[in-house]
Amino acid sequence: MSCAPLQVSRCPSLQSLKPYRSLTGSFFSFCTVISMEAFLSCHYFPSIATSRRFFPSISTTRGTCLSDNQRSLWIRRFGPKCSSGKPSGFLPDHEQKGRSFSLKECAFSIALAIGLVTGVPALAYPANPVLPDVSVLISGPPIKDPGALLRYALPIDNKAIREVQKPLEDITDSLKLSGARALDSIERNVKQASRALKQGKDMILSGVAESKKEHGKELLDKLEVGMEELQQIVEEQKRDDVAPKQKELLQYVGGVEEDMVDGFPYEVPEEYRNMPLLKGRATVDMKVKVKDNPNLDECVFHIVLDGYNAPVTAGNFIDLVERHFYDGMEIQRADGFVVQTGDPEGPAEGFIDPSTEKPRTIPLEIMVDGDKTPVYGETLEELGRYKAQTKLPFNAFGTMAMARDEFEDNSASSQVFWLLKESELTPSNANILDGRYAVFGYVTDNEDYLADLKVGDVIQSIQVVSGLDNLVNPTYKIAA
Repeated sequence: MSCAPLQVSRCPSLQSLKPYRSLTGSFFSFCTVISMEAFLSCHYFPSIATSRRFFPSISTTRGTCLSDNQRSLWIRRFGPKCSSGKPSGFLPDHEQKGRSFSLKECAFSIALAIGLVTGVPALAYPANPVLPDVSVLISGPPIKDPGALLRYALPIDNKAIREVQKPLEDITDSLKLSGARALDSIERNVKQASRALKQGKDMILSGVAESKKEHGKELLDKLEVGMEELQQIVEEQKRDDVAPKQKELLQYVGGVEEDMVDGFPYEVPEEYRNMPLLKGRATVDMKVKVKDNPNLDECVFHIVLDGYNAPVTAGNFIDLVERHFYDGMEIQRADGFVVQTGDPEGPAEGFIDPSTEKPRTIPLEIMVDGDKTPVYGETLEELGRYKAQTKLPFNAFGTMAMARDEFEDNSASSQVFWLLKESELTPSNANILDGRYAVFGYVTDNEDYLADLKVGDVIQSIQVVSGLDNLVNPTYKIAA
């Protein structure tokens, strides 16, 4: 079931800053509000209201532009958090002193906001920087397509198939070019992919699991024919036909890559082995009933959950889905930065296991590119791995992750959020969330409509479409 067509607006609403609501129609407003709050909180308001249910401070990894104090303020204002009915408190005096802003940092924040909007560098960086403790905002590889992120996240090491995949993925950027340049670039992409397939077909097939050889060969044959068809489309200058054919070819590539995974690639740490684990991938459809929106009645979001890189996190979610935990639950936060749900009625902030009558929590779980197993129980910042890249980054609109307590890494339970990625504070592979929160999936269909959800919209159902057989230790069966 598809969503009704409408004009999607992704501009952050910043509903939590009501005094500035008239300023929130642009990214300039977003940066200005943060900068002004940083300045005012330093010089006029020594006490900043906070809650222990917010995010922790934002990581400094990968060139984040904000200082520790600015990150702390930003995350308390805008970051996804575990919902709580408890009132916010104030920081103790000894904590306030450690969190006050220096004039230098405040000035930099304001200058940065201007520079980001105008494109004019707000500060020059000489050989010996004037502000050595503040790094420059940078952006990593801009892979924003959830399908591409999922393909690259598969636990395989076959150079030949990646050499076919990359030029096909690059067609997305080629399509952004104007006029004849686009078709010329696409033609180069296709020729490069075709050449790589011809030269590496045997190596690709050798990497497919024995039990899946026949299926892998069938997909490679379809891929070969499809690239010839794409070449014909380019020669006939049918630009509008390129993207659908590219999507088809990448589905073949993704299928071959999935056939290369032979079983689950590692052992989950012993202390988590009895938890629900998703040893592979699964897909779910989330059907949402939308209130008070004349352009949208209901929508189905197709979500791919990645248990290869987050088996505990994805397994916990699938187990809750099979318990119908989320069915009938409202969207509880929708502020232009994230959409969040999962806080049950009553005083509990997560899932209470009826068999134990205690909250079920799961560890923070992050797979780093190049590692064989995920990191558990600590953020990458706490481990000092500032340059590490996560296998499931917060790159795509609709990235799905677990909310948790600000000061407890292993406190996630049932509250989940989807990132509405637009802000310059979350550039691809250089953002403020990677390494701090457990990503375990992406919305792959209708993700743009997440921006139209509001607090009070109802999740009618979440149903597993495929991959349920990859779930081990399912507690919902015991409950049944």
